[in-house]
Amino acid sequence: MESFEAAYIAGIIDGEGTITLTRIHASEHRRPCITIASTDKELLVYIHTLTGGTIINKKNYKPGIHKNSFSLNIKQKEQVMFVLKQVSPYLRVDKKRNRALWILDNYERVTPRNGKYDVEKLRQKILLF
Repeated sequence: MESFEAAYIAGIIDGEGTITLTRIHASEHRRPCITIASTDKELLVYIHTLTGGTIINKKNYKPGIHKNSFSLNIKQKEQVMFVLKQVSPYLRVDKKRNRALWILDNYERVTPRNGKYDVEKLRQKILLF
């Protein structure tokens, strides 16, 4: 990803995106996730080519009034960490920049690669979130 592309994506995340720690399944620990919502599917397709993830169609309950909307979800840990490393220097919204930097600094430290936690790692993970 070129620096101008990272800066562009950071602007989109600042305006229309979220950087969160979420549970995909109820029994799992929280994991990082980047979501960008838009009514412009072409924009999301472009970002998808640079970042990966999945584009989903959101249900339009009032098609006569509202435009169709879409959401790009990046949930795979390697993709999320790659995107955060690339865009974090360009994020301007303090809350999102701080959350991105926090995830980059802390998530790998308390998450074993194989997903198996010993007692101490599990305690650190629970305290972190």
